[in-house]
Amino acid sequence: MKHVSLGSLDISRIGLGAMTMAGTYTSEGALDDAESIRTIHRALDLGVTHIDTAEIYGPFLSEEIVGRAVAGRRDQVVLATKFGLVSHSGGGAGVVDSSAANVKAAVEGSLRRLGTDHIDLYYQHRVDRNTPIEETAAAVADLIAEGKVLHFGLSEASPDTIRRAHAIQPVTALQTEYSLWTRDVEAEILPLLRELGIGLVPYSPLGHGLLTGQIRTVDDFADDDWRKTNPRFTGENFQRNLTIVDEVRAIGGEIGATPAQTALAWLLARGSDIAPIPGTRRVARVEENTAADRIKLTTHQLNRLDNLPPAFGARHDDANMASIDA
Repeated sequence: MKHVSLGSLDISRIGLGAMTMAGTYTSEGALDDAESIRTIHRALDLGVTHIDTAEIYGPFLSEEIVGRAVAGRRDQVVLATKFGLVSHSGGGAGVVDSSAANVKAAVEGSLRRLGTDHIDLYYQHRVDRNTPIEETAAAVADLIAEGKVLHFGLSEASPDTIRRAHAIQPVTALQTEYSLWTRDVEAEILPLLRELGIGLVPYSPLGHGLLTGQIRTVDDFADDDWRKTNPRFTGENFQRNLTIVDEVRAIGGEIGATPAQTALAWLLARGSDIAPIPGTRRVARVEENTAADRIKLTTHQLNRLDNLPPAFGARHDDANMASIDA
């Protein structure tokens, strides 16, 4: 597996997102922790060094699974987790809180669940409009000084927030959605990150599963699958977006790659400071995704992918879009 640098942090250029291991997209009863742990082990065996989780996933379950999986192999792993969507002062899960007190409470739980004495990359999960970003950045700076955190990250932050945070504590990475069907980051965010020397960690690089080519209807989704309310998976938008997948599949077919591998290979070609974290809880999927490291797209194929139409529909419903810093 090739490596890239997010600032001074060296990681495999394909990571593993552990969100779905805690039940996202599926009901909790369908989870298999043992399979999730096997998936993490297989990822490490294939050269993945970057595992991404968050306290809100579950909540807490994803961190616990990751902690169990990396026990005895901690030195092989760059552990990334996130704070700010669980209030530890009584508000609980889903309450945005990036106050200094909450950051310092959150890190203790994450360290315990992950079974480690330090977190390699600690992200603010969503910008807290009630707490100045300077306060949050200073709190993480304190954790870095204590050795509990090594690097600071932001997620779904605006250019202004990135600059203000970076002035207090250098930001190593920004996490946001980036894929063939979500390219908003290219206008302002990516140039700013490169100006400041900040890496980009794209989440949902496979379009919440659609770019795998495995989804042709939403009828098979569980009733509580949030994609059923995502504008890109509903009505006419969904049918139009399938035409994007069909072109990705056609290009992959020319080189013997799956749609997922083709979509990831396109993303990897965008720069050596980009490290996507496709999420899965299945061994077969992590094997497929990591194989994208070896895929070479021609200039013509890259141009065809570059010129695909943008996805139809907003990338989140109104409630989730409201949580994104702008």
